[in-house]
Amino acid sequence: MPNLTDRKVIDGKAMAARLREAVGEQVAHLQTHHQVTPGLAVVLVGEDPASQVYVRNKARHAGEAGIQSFEHRLDASVSEQALLALIDQLNHDPAVNRILVQLPLPAHMGETRIINAIAPAKDVDGFHPVNVGQVAIDGQGLTPCTPLGCKLLLEHQLGDLSGRHAVVLGRSNIVGKPMANLLLQANCTVTIAHSRTQDLPAICRQADILVAAVGRPGMVKRDWIKPGAVLIDVGINRIEEDDRTRLTGDFDFPAVQDLASAITPVPGGVGPMTIACLLLNTLQASYQQLGLPFPDGLAESAWQPQTATY
Repeated sequence: MPNLTDRKVIDGKAMAARLREAVGEQVAHLQTHHQVTPGLAVVLVGEDPASQVYVRNKARHAGEAGIQSFEHRLDASVSEQALLALIDQLNHDPAVNRILVQLPLPAHMGETRIINAIAPAKDVDGFHPVNVGQVAIDGQGLTPCTPLGCKLLLEHQLGDLSGRHAVVLGRSNIVGKPMANLLLQANCTVTIAHSRTQDLPAICRQADILVAAVGRPGMVKRDWIKPGAVLIDVGINRIEEDDRTRLTGDFDFPAVQDLASAITPVPGGVGPMTIACLLLNTLQASYQQLGLPFPDGLAESAWQPQTATY
């Protein structure tokens, strides 16, 4: 595991803890002054081991922040209609501010139909087409948690992102596309690279900011990196090694670390920030429900942006 005492390694775990603490303070404020407790419903279908761990961590951190967690575990054989009925019930439950359906879903379910069934105002992941469109147009929709976490990590490291060339490696609806939109709103020059991109290493070498979200362990090599770039690794890949499973990212970490001005580790980088932003989005829903303005700079209050190092 990378040495988190290295100043180049961005400690997402510590930053997420500070953000969760800030969220918890605001939850306590809502409970004291408005008698409202934010509620997050998490739906897990099947027994995927990685999903089970992720859902368990979400529930634990929600509880620590004072957010009420409603967990629904369904058998993998449950019908799509039954899942849609549960979502409809949660859409109409006033105690539930946000809904998360853990992906991936079993093969017999239509992922798009399930996502589109979640009320846009309760779509904590920001995957509903209404939220996707609003984020793309004016940044006002619910922002997917992983891209939001990546953006906050970058702002902590660099402060103003304006004018920097950002390359997003991967074009998924979950990370790549919304990440590009957020970076555009931050006034970056943005390139989206993918499996059909010609001379991919050359494109990546142009990046002041390189976000890798492809799910291929160690894909990004040393000769893909511009010296001084900030590297955000979204990849979480499980590698079997010596009868043990270890996590690794999309960057070849040992090979690229010394070239980067900063890099997120795997684990301990983007993952914790994703969960912290999930709680942030849930808190925001309670403010919207009450018609109250959301506290300005809540996420940023958990840290002070650092001065750029290049």
